[in-house]
Amino acid sequence: MKHIHGGHSHSKHATHSMGKQIIKGSMASASVKSGGKLMSKLAKHPILVFGLGIAAGYVVYKYRKEIVSSVGKATDAGKDFVLQQKENLEDIVAETKEEG
Repeated sequence: MKHIHGGHSHSKHATHSMGKQIIKGSMASASVKSGGKLMSKLAKHPILVFGLGIAAGYVVYKYRKEIVSSVGKATDAGKDFVLQQKENLEDIVAETKEEG
């Protein structure tokens, strides 16, 4: 499908974008398929699942302070981002009111 805007063809961009989408979709499909195989194998060995749970719990416990601080930093960054977007929106609304 070609989109013509100002005499230029955008079919290369559309094809490139479509290729990226296809690659992402096939990677996601392969991940789900391999994950399903892994889970079916793990379901046959509940002791292994229990051991992996203990190992994961130990790692989370060992690095809990780092995890909590990184979550706190991410939360602060999210709050800052929301406040910045709110200010930007207020500026846009004010400019629109001035023009109208």
